[in-house]
Amino acid sequence: MSGASAPGRVEADSVRLDIWLWAARWFKTRALAKTQIEAHRVEVDGQPAKPSRSVRVGTRLCIERAGERHEIEVLGLADARGPATVAQALYSESADSKARRLELAAQRAAERAGYQPPEGKPNKKARRLIRALGDIDML
Repeated sequence: MSGASAPGRVEADSVRLDIWLWAARWFKTRALAKTQIEAHRVEVDGQPAKPSRSVRVGTRLCIERAGERHEIEVLGLADARGPATVAQALYSESADSKARRLELAAQRAAERAGYQPPEGKPNKKARRLIRALGDIDML
């Protein structure tokens, strides 16, 4: 580590994007962070980025993960993975991003509320109907 004052903290003015995402616990491995960056699921200041792009304090990132879009601002730099409390201090999420994610989560929950799973296995008549409907799709 290059002269860090706390575990994982860096005194340099920039860190590679893939290392920072891994250290901030956005992705479990650095290789996964690199894959997501190359798949254009991470934007730096509104632009698609490369894994080697430098991240500085004040940089704005848009991270798409598990169908959710997080808009964050970098508050600190780290080049080593540390405890979750330290990782959470490295960034802050915008209020608009949080509200949008909560709204979409509520919408998904409402959509799921309308679905009623079957109470048990289908009987003989229901199986025949399922099989007949399946044959229609094959035509």
